[in-house]
Amino acid sequence: MKIIEAPADWPADAARARAVQDGLRARVILDESGPPPGTGLVTGVDVAYDDERDLVAAAAVVLDAGTLAVVAEATAVGRIAFPYVPGLLAFRELPAVLAALESLPSDPGLVVCDGYGRAHPRRFGLASHLGVLTGLPVIGVAKNPFVFSHDVLGPERGDTAALRAPAGDRRPDGEAVDEEVGRALRTQRGVKPVYVSVGHRVGLDNACAHVLGLTPDYRLPETTRRADRLCRQALAAATVSAAPRPGSGSPPTGAAPAAHRPSPPPE
Repeated sequence: MKIIEAPADWPADAARARAVQDGLRARVILDESGPPPGTGLVTGVDVAYDDERDLVAAAAVVLDAGTLAVVAEATAVGRIAFPYVPGLLAFRELPAVLAALESLPSDPGLVVCDGYGRAHPRRFGLASHLGVLTGLPVIGVAKNPFVFSHDVLGPERGDTAALRAPAGDRRPDGEAVDEEVGRALRTQRGVKPVYVSVGHRVGLDNACAHVLGLTPDYRLPETTRRADRLCRQALAAATVSAAPRPGSGSPPTGAAPAAHRPSPPPE
């Protein structure tokens, strides 16, 4: 089993990671609408962790956007590349996610992350970071609103509400603004919404339309559901042979792998 290591120049501390975010954020493209919903290919990416063994498994699952049939899939297992710091989870995940995407036999088309793009305190979450590094159109679809809020959301599938920063929040450049950083989107009647934000090279209206096309039956997009299942399987296979990292202690026989994500929200 090949274990992906972080690049030699990968940030090792929060200050350096934030500087990288600040340097790359200006490269995010926000004036493209992105591919039409229901056409071409769409790829879900997700990760699962085993902190005892210092492993992260990433999965990329390519679907036909019209039929939602699986076209291709790939996984990669790597060392956890960065400590857990709120707002900087992309630095833990990206080396493995990039390796999984690079292993795909086809172009991924639109990429859907389990996390955030613009809906991030520094307006540069995982979906934006991945988009800038790859040049691909990317959106984020998260399970909770992170530090943002929205007005009352209607009960029907397709109802939306603008996701906005807390009062007094400032952009990374210091300017106080009341901007729409994403949208709460109801994907099933009477079910909790998901939180959609632009990552790179996709408009917000288009991103929401894509998510509705990917959620015919369930709250979460099929891209996320399938990538979640595959990365868990990859992590389980990897932990069979990988020893715990020094100092972590040996897990009990038959113990399950660590949870898919830490309890705080993905980014």
